[in-house]
Amino acid sequence: MKNIIQIDADFVEKNTDFPSLIVDLEKMFANKELLVPMRHHHDFPNPEVGMESTLLLMPAWNPGKDAGVKIATVSPANGKFDLPAIQAVYIYLDALKGSIKAIIEAKSLTVKRTAAASALASKFLSRKNSRSLLMIGTGALSPNLIKAHASVRPIEQVFVWGRNFDKAKAICRSLNQENFEITPIKDIENKISEVDIISSATLSPTPLVLGKYLRPGQHVDLVGAYRPDMREADDDAIKKSEVFVDTYAGGLKESGDIVIPLKTGVLAEKDIKADLFLMAAKSHSGRSSDEQITLFKSVGHALEDLAAATYYYNLFQK
Repeated sequence: MKNIIQIDADFVEKNTDFPSLIVDLEKMFANKELLVPMRHHHDFPNPEVGMESTLLLMPAWNPGKDAGVKIATVSPANGKFDLPAIQAVYIYLDALKGSIKAIIEAKSLTVKRTAAASALASKFLSRKNSRSLLMIGTGALSPNLIKAHASVRPIEQVFVWGRNFDKAKAICRSLNQENFEITPIKDIENKISEVDIISSATLSPTPLVLGKYLRPGQHVDLVGAYRPDMREADDDAIKKSEVFVDTYAGGLKESGDIVIPLKTGVLAEKDIKADLFLMAAKSHSGRSSDEQITLFKSVGHALEDLAAATYYYNLFQK
């Protein structure tokens, strides 16, 4: 256990260049040699807060090169303790020898790779001239999603909504030096119909993105609702959209945004157009017309963690 590098959240925060991370992520999704088993997903009770928490184990291998596993917990009630909902660590391995190369603080790693995955999807699915973004949610992901989306599209206006308006204002203050105008808002219904891209990252059990407000040409990015009983978009949004997922394996099983419409017959598996593997490999082009409404559902994938761990490890070694 000697000479194990430890990479903390401060390093991750200070050394993230989204365009570079997105390129590395796209290369990983196009790499057919990677081995990524289905992640372990275990829910367990927390009687003190009356809500379940979730333990996630996410391994991945790049045979003969790198490997790793993320150990994460998701505790939706952590706001009561003034703590983030997600706690995690990443163990980065030498795939040939099995030795540990680094231990990486994975809450920040997860936030960065998740934002990068949404931006990678946006490269294929949003209109190239998309200039406005609505961010729904005010958690740790929100500012990163905003910056990641703005790194692949010419975003000029950003609107931020959250149940706590003060948090929305705080995010806007933290990003007021970026190359876009950013405004906190108290109502999302009218704004949904006005923007080019809608990104939602919440733990809401009921839909916030309603299809009746969507208009042709928009792109919807759904990042929250990580359990089968949660969803951020309603049936109407699904019906009006061309649906894409980060991975078929996770997307069809883990999030209510896809699972519930599949169970009720609103959506059929054959109607899901592609995942990031197909788009990164150029087997599917993504958006095919400016009039389509595209909807991308992200549940997270261990490949994304391995790509990010390799990215930060290589930067740390320089």
